Amino acid sequence: MFLQNLDTSVMATALPSIARALDVQALQLNLAITSYLLSLAVFLPMSGWLADRFGAKRIFCVAVAAFSLGSTLCGLAQSLPQLVVFRVLQGLGGAMMLPVGRLILLRSVPPAQMVAAMVWFTVPPAFGRLAGPLVGGIIVTLTSWRWIFLINIPFGLLAIAGAMYFLDDLPDEPRPGAFDFPGFVLLAFGLTALLGSLELVGKSIVPTPALWAMAGLGALAALVYHLRSRNRAEPLIDLSILRFPTFRASIIGGMPLRIAIGASPFLLPLMLQLGFGLSALTSGALTMATALGSLATRAVMTWAIRTIGFRSLLIGATCLTCVCYVSYGSFRPSTPHVQIFITLLLGGLVNSMVMVALQTLGFSQIPKPRMSHAATLNSMAQQLSLSLGVTLGASLVTLVAWTNGGSAQQPSAEDFYPAFGVVGAITLFSLFFFIRLSRDEGAGLH
Repeated sequence: MFLQNLDTSVMATALPSIARALDVQALQLNLAITSYLLSLAVFLPMSGWLADRFGAKRIFCVAVAAFSLGSTLCGLAQSLPQLVVFRVLQGLGGAMMLPVGRLILLRSVPPAQMVAAMVWFTVPPAFGRLAGPLVGGIIVTLTSWRWIFLINIPFGLLAIAGAMYFLDDLPDEPRPGAFDFPGFVLLAFGLTALLGSLELVGKSIVPTPALWAMAGLGALAALVYHLRSRNRAEPLIDLSILRFPTFRASIIGGMPLRIAIGASPFLLPLMLQLGFGLSALTSGALTMATALGSLATRAVMTWAIRTIGFRSLLIGATCLTCVCYVSYGSFRPSTPHVQIFITLLLGGLVNSMVMVALQTLGFSQIPKPRMSHAATLNSMAQQLSLSLGVTLGASLVTLVAWTNGGSAQQPSAEDFYPAFGVVGAITLFSLFFFIRLSRDEGAGLH
């Protein structure tokens, strides 16, 4: 999780430098981010089956190795198409790291300790997001952007060594049936076609009728998978677990929030560097405030849940998250950096509170034999939402730049402001799911 978040946040800070080196538009580099996130979503369905079949420890180590190999190749890429292809390989490894790690946690920790465990589980990615912008700014300032990928290699080797030493395969891991390859093909094609068509909108690469056909085929494949999975004893992803109210609130209700989480780290470094003219180092130092706020959540999370409960915390923190995202659109080149830093710090704090609460509450009703399905579906929803967020952010800035008579190749600061307003408003859709939770939901988890 540290590796994944470090990689994403480092790259966001370095986007303008990579664009100049590869001679492409900065906004076009959202392809390098969405290809990684899409690869995660496509290969995630097999992670639970592989962990059950071959053991969580073994798959975890293979996943980190694949991620590190993909990082090495990304650091050697000479063009945008090469970078996109290597990011797909990197996503293949990342697709197995996160759900398998979460699966190990969920099968090892008793319910009464789940809040504390989830709080600590989110510390490594917070450190990754904290270090990423600053590390990215330092690397771009002092050396080549290629080191933002090559730096993953020693961390990957350290992670493999730690897993080999500390982790044991859990003795009660269920043995799965045969791999549902037709189901995997249907799901992979559906996700790829749907997200790919959304990504290509407005880029004049594919004709509009072809995009509609691509989206329609993707939706049809997803529907066929859903209908087919209902009649299988062991589907690749068991969608029936969405019948559990808390898991449904976490997956579907949390999607608008995760879309905003995907858009903001993509938009902020570009606005600060392309719009405000700040250096990569200054931009990284400012945007690390969101991760610092996320770390601060650990000091108050258990107390907040015990005091007001999961439902009130989710509703209140979601409203504050909306306010923070909208306020990002009020930043101007003349805004004091201290004010920007404090605002981003508060945004990271309330955002992290929602995510920790959702991650904890979402699994509270899931039986242990179905945890692998739940962990995989949760990771899929998370990566899909992040991918949608990056695509949405890039599309909004491109649209506003075109409306203002400017260019997406060199967007101005004004082109970013409406995007943050839209992103903030989207988070409020999560409230429709959170208000339906009972007031004492999750009372046994702390």
